[in-house]
Amino acid sequence: MASQSIEILICDARLGEPRLNPFTLHLLPSEAPTVGLALLRAGIAQGPNDPILARKGCFGVFGKRKDWDSPIYEGDRLELYSALLVDPKAVRRKKANQNQDAKFQAAAAKRKARRL
Repeated sequence: MASQSIEILICDARLGEPRLNPFTLHLLPSEAPTVGLALLRAGIAQGPNDPILARKGCFGVFGKRKDWDSPIYEGDRLELYSALLVDPKAVRRKKANQNQDAKFQAAAAKRKARRL
């Protein structure tokens, strides 16, 4: 039985500057190429419940978040993402509140100027 292999790129951006490494995923005839299988064979994860990769959105293909059992194809770039430092929703909410506060202060300054 001949084994099949596909060439992918693994981009690890978890620690500092992203590193791009070529990787050959060797498959048995009965195996389907998946993101999880690539992570296992590359030695990055020990299983789907690995604490290092357990958080949602920590890996993807070409910038799109993928699940453990998503298929992977020849030439794909498997990316490992670092954890978010700040919640994007919280940042947007804070910025919107600052803009709203600035509007209120400008309106109050106009009213005060009219009274003088």
